[in-house]
Amino acid sequence: METVELEEKRIVIIGHSGSGKSTLARRLGRMYRCKVLHLDCVHWLPGWKERDRSKEKSIVKSFLDKNKNWVIDGNYRKICYGRRLNEATDIIFMDFGRSICLIRIIKRYLENRGKTRKSMAKGCEEKIDLEFIWWILYEGRDKKHRNNYKAVCKKYPEKITILRNNRDITKFISNLQNNK
Repeated sequence: METVELEEKRIVIIGHSGSGKSTLARRLGRMYRCKVLHLDCVHWLPGWKERDRSKEKSIVKSFLDKNKNWVIDGNYRKICYGRRLNEATDIIFMDFGRSICLIRIIKRYLENRGKTRKSMAKGCEEKIDLEFIWWILYEGRDKKHRNNYKAVCKKYPEKITILRNNRDITKFISNLQNNK
C-alpha cells in the first residue's frame, strides 16, 4: 500500500458496530504513518470487564497530548468525545446499514472465534450473543444514537465524511491516494 505525504492528520472514525471502523483506522494509520488508538482497547479489560471511566479518560488524554497526528476509532461518547471531535482534522462516520453490519459481525466472529482481534483489548476473545445482535440491529441505532450522529454532522460539516458501503470506502481511499 502506498503512503500519502505526511501532513497534519487527526482522524476520528465513528459509526455503527460492524461497519469497519477499526479496519479503516489501521489502513489510514499506515497511509499517514501515524498512531492508531482503538477505543475498544481502552474501554475493555481482559474477560470483557469494563475499565474505570477515569482511567479511560486518562489513557485517551495522554494519547492526545503525546501525538500530533493520530487516528482514533470508536464512539464512546464519555471518553474525551468533545476533545477528539474538536481536535480532529477529519471525522469519518461509518453509516452502514443494519444487515451489512450484522453480516460483517458474523463473518468477523467466524474468522476470529477463540482469538482476540488486534483492535480489541487483550483477553477479550471474539464473541457474538443475542445482546450484541440486538445492539447492532436496534439499540445502537435508537433515536439517541441517530441524533448524536446527526449533531456531529451538523456541528462539523467541514470535517465530516460519511461512508455508507464498501464502494464509498474504496472511492475514499482512492481519492486520498490520488490527492497526495
